Amino acid sequence: MLKHLKTLSGHQNPVYALANSDKEGIFFSAGNDKGVVEWSLKTLAFVMVKLPVQSSVYCLHNYNKQLFIGERSGAFSVYDFIAQKVVARINAHTKPIFNIQTVSSKNEFLTTGEDGSVAVWSLDDFSEIYRFQVAYDTVRAIAISPDQTEVAFGCKDHLIRIYNLSDYSLKQSLESHTLPVTSLAYHPELNYLISGSRDAQLKVWNLPDYSLRETIPAHMFTIYNIAFHPTNPFFATASQDKSIKLWDAENFKLYKILSLEKTGIGHTHSINKIIWSNDGKYLISTGDDRQVMVWEMED
Repeated sequence: MLKHLKTLSGHQNPVYALANSDKEGIFFSAGNDKGVVEWSLKTLAFVMVKLPVQSSVYCLHNYNKQLFIGERSGAFSVYDFIAQKVVARINAHTKPIFNIQTVSSKNEFLTTGEDGSVAVWSLDDFSEIYRFQVAYDTVRAIAISPDQTEVAFGCKDHLIRIYNLSDYSLKQSLESHTLPVTSLAYHPELNYLISGSRDAQLKVWNLPDYSLRETIPAHMFTIYNIAFHPTNPFFATASQDKSIKLWDAENFKLYKILSLEKTGIGHTHSINKIIWSNDGKYLISTGDDRQVMVWEMED
């Protein structure tokens, strides 16, 4: 399924964020280094520090030739690839921003984080449209349904809150995790929502009613990320337990474990972020060990 291809070194501090570029074979990483780094999948090498940032970066989000950068300070920046410069920097929250997602159908994007609020922004001029309180504490994860009718928020109070995207009204709250919800992903064909938590469990929620279908004791510690493959019916999870696991997206069978313990190569600390390359040929992972690892799909 996946084999280790290359470990990319260079970061001096933990790395929290990854994002693909619109340009094939290019991706970005950022964390406590106060800089966004550009890498090439073609040469499997460092390209450049794309831009400096003023505080640690907790999330990166690429959309329509712009890179959105969420910072520990509560500010976000927008880097425009065509203009080759930062076109906006806004003090959006009073506490760190953990997630940024775009709602393309509404020409909006959402920011959220440690203050528990969600801010809605215009993609045209980056002005604030609306703000609402989702939780009294951290909201770490945002997942937007593929049909862009609903948005799910993963909260520190163990709940997943589902909102209607049309008017940002609360639709329902899902209660089953026993610890903070740290990752969320909708199945690409809207078959279910999957959640990961500090309780180390994956939970699968049926759509459209969000009834609990399955509970999977997936990892030993916090599940920080869930990433569906762009074309094939499987997904990967990444955890504080230093492992990446590959799962069947239909029956949730475990295909493979990528870890130092199992395969002799892997991360030595918590894995904070994973992404698939745009073409699905590579899985990219990073974390507290400051390494960026590239895993290649085997035929």
